[in-house]
Amino acid sequence: MSAAAVSHTGSGRGVGQTLFRHLDFVVLGAALPVFALAGWSLVGYAVTAAVWTAQALLVIWLENKAESSRNPRTIAGLLVGGSIARAWIAAIAILTTGLALGDAAGLACALLLLALFTVYFVSKMIVHYFFTPAEAR
Repeated sequence: MSAAAVSHTGSGRGVGQTLFRHLDFVVLGAALPVFALAGWSLVGYAVTAAVWTAQALLVIWLENKAESSRNPRTIAGLLVGGSIARAWIAAIAILTTGLALGDAAGLACALLLLALFTVYFVSKMIVHYFFTPAEAR
């Protein structure tokens, strides 16, 4: 297999490209020592990490279901419904964390989720516009 064929099948993806595609998880990992050193709520961090990971798994599952469907309405429903579900999951996580574990934990959860979504959104747009469809997977 040629180098061009490997790069277009996605199996030749480098470490840098893989890290960029998952930059949100890099930021999540880098946030732990920041939270610990700054004395911010580690419970808020833990809730955010669990919620963000669950949301990422939900997105993977929904994208796989959408890719296997031939019905455009089903595809749109899965992708749009998944986006709405992610927003609700984040809002419920922030609210319940703040109410159950205190304002500091709720604020930490809210700010970290906002930062992670921002990084996720920007990196997805960059991957979409600067990589071929085979490289973006």
